[in-house]
Amino acid sequence: MFSGIVEEAAVVQAVMKEKDNVHLTLGCTFVDELKIDQSVSHNGVCLTVVAKTADSYTVTAIKETLERSNLGLLKVGDKVNLERSMIMNGRLDGHIVQGHVDCTAVCTSVREANGSFYFGFEYAVDADLARQGYVTVEKGSVCVNGVSLTVCNSKPDGFDVAIIPYTLEITNFSDIRPGTVVNLEFDIIGKYISRLVVG
Repeated sequence: MFSGIVEEAAVVQAVMKEKDNVHLTLGCTFVDELKIDQSVSHNGVCLTVVAKTADSYTVTAIKETLERSNLGLLKVGDKVNLERSMIMNGRLDGHIVQGHVDCTAVCTSVREANGSFYFGFEYAVDADLARQGYVTVEKGSVCVNGVSLTVCNSKPDGFDVAIIPYTLEITNFSDIRPGTVVNLEFDIIGKYISRLVVG
């Protein structure tokens, strides 16, 4: 379980394909605190630490994960948003995030707004999934590349988010341009409510 509050953007050091899996090796400032079998969110995807050295660690993304997320597009040198799992005796600064990416979206616009930045995203709509809560609502929560954000300008196939300079600086939002593919996780509370209402 995560909150969508990114700790840092790590750099991909190696990408190794093995059958349908991809092993990603990354470096970060808290690698010495990580343990084998620990869950860490990578661009919003919950992955397990499978190996580590003094200055790097490795996680494995399976075919299902690669098909639903942007992890298969990562290259050496790319930045990945990291968050360790929540400590349950702390404040929930973002929103409840599972680390289970629902789909990808494409950035359609980036515009500066006198100190903040608006990013627009669009995604393919599946009518059945939309009925199950895989949608955004105005001023609701959405997780983009592991970042907990508030939706504005919600549409059936897209939405905007506003980013403050701090978030732009410490996450890989600084690398997002029109055409960039990002990971989305829709609000789990909305999914449960839709499931109860729709059946």
